[in-house]
Amino acid sequence: MLTGSLLAIDAPVIASGATAPGSRLADEQGFFRQWGAVAKQKGVKRLYIGESSPEAVAVEAPDLIIVSATGNDSAIKLVDQFSTIAPMLVVNYGDKSWQQLVTLLGQAAGYEAAAACVKAFDAQEAALKSKIALPPQPVSAMVVNGDGRAVNLWTSESAQGKLLEQLGFTLAMPPAGLQQLHSMGQRKDIIQLSGDNVASGLNGNTFLLFAAEDKTAQQVMQNPFGSSKAALGLRAGGGDLPSRLLQRHAFAGAS
Repeated sequence: MLTGSLLAIDAPVIASGATAPGSRLADEQGFFRQWGAVAKQKGVKRLYIGESSPEAVAVEAPDLIIVSATGNDSAIKLVDQFSTIAPMLVVNYGDKSWQQLVTLLGQAAGYEAAAACVKAFDAQEAALKSKIALPPQPVSAMVVNGDGRAVNLWTSESAQGKLLEQLGFTLAMPPAGLQQLHSMGQRKDIIQLSGDNVASGLNGNTFLLFAAEDKTAQQVMQNPFGSSKAALGLRAGGGDLPSRLLQRHAFAGAS
């Protein structure tokens, strides 16, 4: 999340942690696909895959270390070790819009390009909003995992949820009893649903599938809980919101 946002404001990122390479979310380096090409162009090194490594960070001799407070990419438990290497900035992105996150990073680290980046983003968002014909509302916006057996449902606290609301979408929320299914630290931007909770928790009139392929939409539509819904696939994975906002959207079904 943070690396893509830093690259968007031309911050001098020298290295970043990575996830499993060659997945639907990540390129061959393990960098998220929506900013992986920019990282390659700017020569960003891969520090490690998965578990954070203070030793790998120290080798790069950074001037500043930026750590996520929550999420799968969080290295919050290693803050004491990192602080012996360089000054640190700990950022919670789980309750901020992309614009708020970029503004925070720009102010905290002195990157003057942040304000212009947010202005351009807002203009592109407004242009996109004027062209969108909204599907049936409200919507369940999610990342589907395990062939539909589990989903991460975006909340209005997430950057993704905030963007959708700014574009005119209304987010459907699951029943009150399922709204506390948070994990990954203190994250409030997703609700994790699995098993029987998937069917009861996805109560939107349209499903928005992030980081999804056509086959993912088909799997969702074939499930009993999704057969009467419209499924809209959004190729915008991993959390960052690139300048193109929503790269692709294709209806796989209709209610």
